[in-house]
Amino acid sequence: MGHLNVRFWVAKSFEGIAGLAAQLGMPRAFTAGAESTLVVREQHIRFLREARAGAGLIMTGGVVEMGETDARLLLVIRHLSGEPAATFQVVVSHVTSTDLRAFPWPARIRRAADALRVEIPAYAAARGLDLAPVQPMASHAKALELNLTRIGMGVIAPAECDVFGRMRGEMFIGRVSDGVNRLFGETRPGPEPVSGEPPPNIGGAVLEYRVLHLDWPRAGDSVELRSGFAAVEARTRRVMHWMVDPVSGRAWASAEAVVISFDLDARKVVDIPPAAQAVYRDQLTPGLGL
Repeated sequence: MGHLNVRFWVAKSFEGIAGLAAQLGMPRAFTAGAESTLVVREQHIRFLREARAGAGLIMTGGVVEMGETDARLLLVIRHLSGEPAATFQVVVSHVTSTDLRAFPWPARIRRAADALRVEIPAYAAARGLDLAPVQPMASHAKALELNLTRIGMGVIAPAECDVFGRMRGEMFIGRVSDGVNRLFGETRPGPEPVSGEPPPNIGGAVLEYRVLHLDWPRAGDSVELRSGFAAVEARTRRVMHWMVDPVSGRAWASAEAVVISFDLDARKVVDIPPAAQAVYRDQLTPGLGL
């Protein structure tokens, strides 16, 4: 694709969460030995403008709202021109670092949060996805029942874990990215070739993600990635990805993505031809959700 993929954007967002935690008065929240930390429960991500490797980027962040033990944070990554490149709404919980037990925010952090209040701008709001509360349906048994496509499997390696021994946040999206061609195939649908002209160079990209982190695997835990199509329209496909434990059957994470075909030369979104739409509709899994 020639640009940063989702794995790198999400990794940057976790750096931003650590930076925002420091501004809230938790500068050592992500260090070994920390008594309390922030754990990510949910992410909403919008990709607005691509960035090539080496591009200069700036991140800003703030607190949208804060509950008794949780908070919704906003992170915006911009190009040096000031143009937004990617946005993250992140729901975090204030937890003990060892067992992820949620406990109330102290008064000093609430005071710091008041000084960091932000509103969600239109470009960071949900567009093609519903962010309403949802009861997750992901499990290994349900993946088998729905015959979802297995796009990856393995175990979590020590190098994929953070200082607490839990899988780093970008690894779920990273493993999805590694395996997604097993769902889509090696090519992406695009305009029909014009006689006498070279065929268009079509790739794929994601416009928007909603990610639920349901549990956090540790080194040696088994993971299996299962995916399926939930909807198709003229320009987009909606895809569900589940990371499940094939041993215990529980779900580690689930994600909903709005996927497009992308002209790699013109660097723009292209329509999905009607015939290709019909093929994808035949592959839909009715009722598939997070």
